[in-house]
Amino acid sequence: MFFAPVVRSRAAAPAFRSFDRSFERFVNDAFFGSGVSGFQLEQDDKAWTVTLDMPGVAREDLSINIEGAIVRIETKGEAKRQYKAAYELPQEIDVDATTARLEYGVLTLTLAKKQPVSNARQIEVK
Repeated sequence: MFFAPVVRSRAAAPAFRSFDRSFERFVNDAFFGSGVSGFQLEQDDKAWTVTLDMPGVAREDLSINIEGAIVRIETKGEAKRQYKAAYELPQEIDVDATTARLEYGVLTLTLAKKQPVSNARQIEVK
């Protein structure tokens, strides 16, 4: 096999970088799927529904924290299977209306969207 390094000029570099990113996404999707296996995200007007495959994880070993629009899911140190991930959603989450269910190794999170509160006030024109 013969290896020859390629030197790119500054003028051509942005076009090649764009091609490189496109090719990398193509290869990752083709060979490794669309990211995390067993992860599914659906949304409607009121909530996001996140489904994660988590076989071998007990309810007692699972910790889910929500702060603003960020969801952190992790297992405790003594769990049989270790898992740690954080997901950022485009809108804040209503923690009081959010539910989590772990059945048959599948974690289902229903993350309620927080409705924006308007602080606009009308003033009198004099």
